[in-house]
Amino acid sequence: MAVDPALLEILVCPLCKTPVHVVHDGAGLKCDTCRRVYPVKDDIPVMLVDEASVED
Repeated sequence: MAVDPALLEILVCPLCKTPVHVVHDGAGLKCDTCRRVYPVKDDIPVMLVDEASVED
């Protein structure tokens, strides 16, 4: 099971407010503006800046 598409439509990066998109086969949600990837644990997005990693 993946992140609910209806939820994905309203999720934004908590830091810069840019919409996020699925990466790593559903294991993360990435913001293209600040390049943070928020983890998805047990199909629940963890939208905390302290939990995010930064990718190039």
